[in-house]
Amino acid sequence: MGVSSPESPNRSDDVAVAGRLANFQALTDSTLARLDVDELLVELLARAREILDVDTAAVLLLDEQGDALVARASCGIEDEVRQGVRIPLGMGFAGRIAATKEAVRLDQVDSSTVANPILWEKGIKVMLGVPLVSGDDVIGVLHVGRLESRPFDEHDIELLQVVSGRVVGAIQSRQLAIERAATGLLERSLLPTRLPTCQGLTFATRYVAAEKLVVGGDWYDIFTLPSGQLWVVVGDVAGHGLQAAVVMGRIRSALRAYTLIGEPPERVLDLVDRKVNHFEIGTMATVACAVIDPPYDTMTLAVAGHPPPVIAMPGRPASLAKVAVSPPIGTTFACPSRSSTTIKLAPGSVVALYTDGLIERRDEPIDVGLERLRKALTPGPPDRVARDIMRDLIGATAPRDDIALVVMRCAESCDAPNEKP
Repeated sequence: MGVSSPESPNRSDDVAVAGRLANFQALTDSTLARLDVDELLVELLARAREILDVDTAAVLLLDEQGDALVARASCGIEDEVRQGVRIPLGMGFAGRIAATKEAVRLDQVDSSTVANPILWEKGIKVMLGVPLVSGDDVIGVLHVGRLESRPFDEHDIELLQVVSGRVVGAIQSRQLAIERAATGLLERSLLPTRLPTCQGLTFATRYVAAEKLVVGGDWYDIFTLPSGQLWVVVGDVAGHGLQAAVVMGRIRSALRAYTLIGEPPERVLDLVDRKVNHFEIGTMATVACAVIDPPYDTMTLAVAGHPPPVIAMPGRPASLAKVAVSPPIGTTFACPSRSSTTIKLAPGSVVALYTDGLIERRDEPIDVGLERLRKALTPGPPDRVARDIMRDLIGATAPRDDIALVVMRCAESCDAPNEKP
């Protein structure tokens, strides 16, 4: 086995490399924008194979656990992808590239130098591979091969490293766009499409995704149980992107399921916490639950690491609900039993539940945002209240985080029919 080979003699190195790099600019053309990630990788590999004068090219990406490389795209050795080839980190040719973060050249391809038999069975004689690096992290490996014993040199390494940079950039930009679309679709599909009808209660909601950032795991939910009991829930899964939205969906579904047992909100949060700690290790979420029983004049609050609801009653300034805040979901296996607080709702009362994107600003304490929300909340029709809150707290500012807001109002007479906002 060899990991290096002599450079080709009598070669106009600078001119050759410059010309090949100039040709490679075609990888940035706008025709690639219409392709999904897998199609994009195949197109990039096809162009790289031509420019590098090689017979095979492949991209392997690290799996979610980060301990194995999985064949994602290939040209000339399509069997790698079709057979779902997996290479443990540190093993063989590709595994060593990912583990060391260094380029590797091979002038001997057989079972002693590579872990994937497809490579030598295809008759590949020499190979060159480089890591795909994003920041300080390796996300995969790009390798090329030739069916003739024509070794790779330093200029090939330089060019393949340029290709790898383009591949990483293309993967990230395309995955980000796809993830944004998928996450937004998932989040919005999990939001209630129709709000429940409860005698004497009216609602307004707002959901705004962060601008120029990957959306995350904020949600709100409003539903009734067969008993007529109303649940209003807002929550926020830590993190951003598709994974946070997927976990959010699981937590939301689990919480809904546990409410059917008939337990109080603090016990439901305990059950959700146990589920997350067992099945969603590493997840953290904040949740606020408001439970209102018919005739909807008394509210029970349970909060897990979430900002407290704000309540405005006629003739009195709005105030933060005085509720015991227990630790967030998923932060500990030994969380003490959670508690709840019961509050009497006077006729005309308005309650706002929200996520921290509404009140947090990078350059000020969170208490400033809470005070701003408190001043913006006044009794009135929910749609007007929600409008005023969003105007006073967001205005023309581009949100840096997702925002979920639920406004609930108890009618002037709590046994009155639903009011029109």
